[in-house]
Amino acid sequence: MSATRRSVAGAKRIVVKIGSSALTSLEGGLEIEWLDALADAVEARMRAGTDVVVVSSGAIGAGIAPLGLSKRPRDLATKQAAASVGQLALAHAWGTSFARYDRTVGQVLLTAEDIARRTNHRNAQRTLDRLRSLGAVAIVNENDTVATAEIRFGDNDRLAALVAHLVGADALVLLSDVDGLYDGDPRKGDATLISEVDSPEDLDGVVAGSGGALGTGGMASKLSAARLAADSGVPVLLAAAADAHVALTTAEVGTAFAARPVRLSSRKFWVRHAADVQGDLRLDAGAVRAVVDKRRSLLSAGVTGITGRFYGGDVVSLSDPDGLVVARGVVAYDASELAGMVGKSSSTLSPELQRPVVHVDDLVPVTV
Repeated sequence: MSATRRSVAGAKRIVVKIGSSALTSLEGGLEIEWLDALADAVEARMRAGTDVVVVSSGAIGAGIAPLGLSKRPRDLATKQAAASVGQLALAHAWGTSFARYDRTVGQVLLTAEDIARRTNHRNAQRTLDRLRSLGAVAIVNENDTVATAEIRFGDNDRLAALVAHLVGADALVLLSDVDGLYDGDPRKGDATLISEVDSPEDLDGVVAGSGGALGTGGMASKLSAARLAADSGVPVLLAAAADAHVALTTAEVGTAFAARPVRLSSRKFWVRHAADVQGDLRLDAGAVRAVVDKRRSLLSAGVTGITGRFYGGDVVSLSDPDGLVVARGVVAYDASELAGMVGKSSSTLSPELQRPVVHVDDLVPVTV
């Protein structure tokens, strides 16, 4: 067994993401037998001493059949209507299933804004932590009834990766209708399962597809989420929902993604992956080297231009002379203040404007 699989099997706190296709069908809507089997696997892991947070897709899929729809809706209003119907059914089904074990369920609905805003981010963290401390199962989903195209996570795979870091999880398990990552399309018969992903080089040449009839994810979103979580220091297992019991015991199925050696702090993870970017600072070559290679604070002398309306405390991207984003960070000045500081040495500015534009403690290169 690889070190990554041992980490997943022995994790004391995990996030389990369950895809729409593992819970719903177009013909029958919410499939209770499938959901019960997944609840059984989660309960077994919890009884073994692991804290588990469930990120459950399926709200829109669960609302399709009751509303008489023949396929997943494409327009936002119908998606939100289906979610409003399906969310009730989904929460009730999870509650009923875990009630077989006298286990209480708590529903936590999040939007991208809840993660992007630091205050909301901390509130969600406290709620999830308290549910777990009380022995309840937190069932997390995107709040599809109010989320718009502009403020969506895009899919629950990314939400699961963000929640894994939010709760300080030791592992993330992604369960759906696929049994792992392949180097091509397994439906064509010539693809090979990739059992272990230890570095980005292991993904060279991999082609990932988009979602199916019931979900918004697909292999592309799962791969993106796995890399996001692994980058933050959380090992990931991608497996089929049908293999949930194995995935949540020995972890000897699917594809395992090794975590980066050093885990990002909560603040730096938020800056890099969760916060909304309010503007961009263009840097000269020397400033790029200082920020990326030497891990130094960004000073006003290295800034050649700014775009966007932002205020001190907002997150901005930092770009090289060609416009390629090389880092993100918390800016210390409003855009109006910074406009008059561009390219100037700190020693030529008034004392209140001599602090770094972005301090190294609030700066995260995007290539690491």
